[in-house]
Amino acid sequence: MALFEILLVPLLMSASCFALYGSNSDVVELTESNFDKLVIKGDEIWIVEFFAPWCGHCQHFAPEYQKAATRLKGVVKVGAVNADEHKSLSSRFSVSGFPTVKIFGGNKYSPEDYNGQRTAQGLIDAAVAAIKTKVKGGTSGSGKESKNDDVIELTDSNFDKLVLQSDDMWLVEFFAPWCGHCKNLAPHWAKAATELKGKVKLGALDATVHQAKAAQYGVKGYPTIKFFNSGKKSVSSAEDYDGARTSSDIVTWALEKLAQNVPPPEIVQLTNEMYFKEHCDKPLCVIAVLPHILDCQSECRNDYLKTLTKIGERFKQKMWGWLWSEAGAQSELEGALDIGGFGYPAMAVMNSKKLKYSILRGSFSETGISEFLRDLSYGRGNTASIRSGQLPKIEDITPWNGRDGELPPEEDIDLSDVDLNEKDEL
Repeated sequence: MALFEILLVPLLMSASCFALYGSNSDVVELTESNFDKLVIKGDEIWIVEFFAPWCGHCQHFAPEYQKAATRLKGVVKVGAVNADEHKSLSSRFSVSGFPTVKIFGGNKYSPEDYNGQRTAQGLIDAAVAAIKTKVKGGTSGSGKESKNDDVIELTDSNFDKLVLQSDDMWLVEFFAPWCGHCKNLAPHWAKAATELKGKVKLGALDATVHQAKAAQYGVKGYPTIKFFNSGKKSVSSAEDYDGARTSSDIVTWALEKLAQNVPPPEIVQLTNEMYFKEHCDKPLCVIAVLPHILDCQSECRNDYLKTLTKIGERFKQKMWGWLWSEAGAQSELEGALDIGGFGYPAMAVMNSKKLKYSILRGSFSETGISEFLRDLSYGRGNTASIRSGQLPKIEDITPWNGRDGELPPEEDIDLSDVDLNEKDEL
């Protein structure tokens, strides 16, 4: 064989490998220049193969892929990316082997991996499933554009109003759609947002689109997560999130921040059923029964309330409810919790969901109550079931006016109309 022929054969083989799909093929050639326009910004569902021309598995797969493209014509778009020529695309979508097939359905920024058989029918079945998902309003991925989770979409225009001008606590992710770490974080971020709903808000901002906010917060890598405390906020008050990136880690980190910043609990007088439900629909409910106002005047009562407030500050991270009642005002509650038999003040801690309670047996003092609550927080201490197996009825009473108690005035007895004779005399 001539030297020219020896050199020509590998070149011809190379050319045939690059042309897995001919110019007349129903497989659309995708490149770095047309990918976003056709796939990402288009409304159609796409099946995309990332291949390498020298890959034997890709060459064997080509006829089946071609057949699927022909049968799906007009229904689902089928494309192919030469990953050797367009390395940035394969890197963007975390392609590590060939052939890799991805389905770009409802969420174009987070395509679904195709793991079915490498046959035309397998591809067609996957395409039909993607169509059904899109028609039902779902997404085939789990990235930030999903409208079905509790992650709030943030933009340059709504960021200040939603985050900085609110009293809520926020965790905000600055992400890039092509970022592999961002895509890995997406399902965890969505799950954490659901678990933290009503406590801490989770938002996401596409930093490639909303570049002004990303620059304002010095975002240089993805994902970047910033924490915004409750209350008044500013750009400089944002903190870097330094926790791990699983949903449980995000939830734990956020709840710790919430507990650190939560104000001390208000020690509320139990005057109606609404207060009882509001403050006892929590992990635990601390109920103090203070002496009657005639037995412990305003100064005495306020001293007890100051002690309870100080202890409430110490245990505020537990997010418990705190109530107080005057002795005898809620007799059914006292009976259900076995309070009062040994005098006042008294205290019980109740779990309204389990219908269990524990009673303070030590001194009603800062030290005694703190030790009692600390033991409960560690799962120690004796518990009993609430009497009758149901929550007691709460009476509507008039709130304490903050003043000393007064004995009811004695009635003056008018004896002017009474006719006393000697026998009636004492």
